[in-house]
Amino acid sequence: MGIIIAVILFSAIVLIHELGHFLLAKKNKITVTEFSFGMGPRLVSTVKGGTRYSIKLLPIGGSCAMLGEDMDEDSQGTFGSASVWSRISVVAAGPIFNFILAFVLAVIIVACLGYAPAQVMDVTEGSAAEQAGLQDGDVITEYNGYGIDVGKDLYVYTYLNPLSESDTIQISYERDGKEYSIQYKPDVDVRYLLGFNRVGVDSLEVDSLIQGMPLEEAGVQPGDVLTSINGVELADGEAYEDYITSHPLTDEPVTITYSRSGKEYEAVITPKEYRTPLMGFSYNVSGCIKTEGFEIFERAALEVKYMIRSTILSLKALLSGKLGIDAFSSPVGVVDAIGETYEQTKSEGNMIMWMNMLNLGVLLSANLGVVNLIPFPALDGGRLFFLFLEVIRRKPVNRQLEGMIHFAGLMLLMVFMLVVIYNDVLKIF
Repeated sequence: MGIIIAVILFSAIVLIHELGHFLLAKKNKITVTEFSFGMGPRLVSTVKGGTRYSIKLLPIGGSCAMLGEDMDEDSQGTFGSASVWSRISVVAAGPIFNFILAFVLAVIIVACLGYAPAQVMDVTEGSAAEQAGLQDGDVITEYNGYGIDVGKDLYVYTYLNPLSESDTIQISYERDGKEYSIQYKPDVDVRYLLGFNRVGVDSLEVDSLIQGMPLEEAGVQPGDVLTSINGVELADGEAYEDYITSHPLTDEPVTITYSRSGKEYEAVITPKEYRTPLMGFSYNVSGCIKTEGFEIFERAALEVKYMIRSTILSLKALLSGKLGIDAFSSPVGVVDAIGETYEQTKSEGNMIMWMNMLNLGVLLSANLGVVNLIPFPALDGGRLFFLFLEVIRRKPVNRQLEGMIHFAGLMLLMVFMLVVIYNDVLKIF
């Protein structure tokens, strides 16, 4: 059932995008040769008003094919025969319809659940944040110059822009209807670590190793199982936690034993200092406040704004190297994520489950709108780039040259998509 819902949701988002192109093409008297739901061979089709309407074998997405769309042709009814502003409206309509869909879904969510402000939940006693004047209940409105509309804004920004010890935290917040601003240096949590992540809280099996940390340097590998520290046998994750609590790691060497393929190994390692800058407070991310009236639409718009800005921040992080290609998902990964969300939330009741589905719809629709506006060949943004060049130059760019550029861009996108699909398949299986 989860996969079926995932396919329907993803297909609806793509179909709405294509519907935007279709409606604006019809309005501007551009002949749409085919408007289809799905991909692959046609199952059912009918022709009406010069347009073939089709349902295809694979129920994923859809398409809107226009006469002369990728050819140097300007006879009546072709894409090239329309005015440049008409063509701009047709190309831009796809992403715009995605933003409209995201807004409509966000209105439903906010009307049913409310919104989640970045409200301070707890200020660490004695922290720099407390000394600067921050209190429980304050609502963060700006963090280091970045506007905060919802708690998720702050979460995404701090995830993509982690604190360093030399940073100065600048916060604006609202309290009792008044705006305040503070700044302070982050506190620093100093710990000594072995440098590994466990498969689970009850397990001592190594899931992954932190690069440059002691266990990796000692030759420990994922799949190995930690069995003792300084001669104290560790039966499970709870025993490990108890040992670390009663014998905090320092810069003094420790002797560990671990098993691999039934054999026992021993290593003497020195825990490494790990310093973590802290904001000094926790904040709300998911707890909702009910709202009504016109504020529902305002808050829904802010939800869409959050989704758009998060996508842009993520794309910047990809280009700067902060995020790797593993952070992105293909349609395979998207469908899997939707199906997984369905399975995880269905036990919480239909209301919560469907709100989660709609929230994913907002995210995906806004993402599709933003990504399609990137000025990269073959994307809507790439086509808009050439159309605006035509406006500036008052004559079109050589259509053959533009077609070659779009084809090259399409090939690059296909290679990128194949890599992302491969990564998604590895994650699933």
